[in-house]
Amino acid sequence: MNVSRTPTAPPSFWKPLAVAAGLALAIGAAGGLLTRLDAWYYALRVPPWKPPDLAFGPAWTTIFALCAVAAALAWRARPEAAFRRRLLLAFGVNAALNVLWSALFFFLRRPDWASSEVVLLWGSIVWVMVVLQNASRLAALLLLPYLAWVTLAAALTWEIARLNGPFG
Repeated sequence: MNVSRTPTAPPSFWKPLAVAAGLALAIGAAGGLLTRLDAWYYALRVPPWKPPDLAFGPAWTTIFALCAVAAALAWRARPEAAFRRRLLLAFGVNAALNVLWSALFFFLRRPDWASSEVVLLWGSIVWVMVVLQNASRLAALLLLPYLAWVTLAAALTWEIARLNGPFG
């Protein structure tokens, strides 16, 4: 007896991408709301290798777009609930640490605290990349610019704390 089955379509890429992009925008907005470029910020001594302020917006936009694509690729590749929970947890922790850095540095004006917290942020990116690697090597590699940017941000934060401390 020949039983015809309709093949199961692979999960859509566009729906998880739209959700991930929306979440990335929300995270970026939260960090942006905590970022105050005012007299305090402009009075900070910074190293000569600090990127211009105009570079930060395009850099973060690119990073968040790459994170959204990476999340959608992994979501599509691994539909199991346990993997998706791990993926959401890793990205959630990373998002919280990303926003926390902005709160510490800009809102509380504590580059010294932010220079300690950035180590956790950096580690959370590595964790997200490890989780992504279990679904898609490409997805994990898409986070390399994020890791590089936060490495630069860590060095910059430490140097700003050193040049301007003590705080509090």
